[in-house]
Amino acid sequence: MISFSSLSLREELTRAVADLGFETPTPIQQKVIPHLLSQPTDIIGLAQTGTGKTAAFGLPLLHHMDVAQKQVQALVLSPTRELCMQIQEEFKKYSKHLRGLKTTAVYGGVPISGQIRTKNQSASGSSHTRTIDRLAGA
Repeated sequence: MISFSSLSLREELTRAVADLGFETPTPIQQKVIPHLLSQPTDIIGLAQTGTGKTAAFGLPLLHHMDVAQKQVQALVLSPTRELCMQIQEEFKKYSKHLRGLKTTAVYGGVPISGQIRTKNQSASGSSHTRTIDRLAGA
């Protein structure tokens, strides 16, 4: 049986996962995490709700972050504000031991001025409409 500690994740991530009480990766995590650790690339993974898809792509994404770089290194697009916020909250839990890493959720329905100030974050989650706003320079 595979454990999170055997996946070669950064120690800080393995510790955060243990803090959350997770020991054994779900099937999608067992398939996706090793692949993305060795080959950071785009991936499509299909699994039921609640099977750990956010950790499946999020842990490898956070593993490859360079906390010394004070710029956006990753952008996760989500179809809704609620999912955007949920992903960002999970990323905060996973990265709690990564000193200097910051995450932010960027979405519509709130003033963009405060969200623009967060552009120096390491990982950013965004709903599709707010991404268009930011690309257009709003």
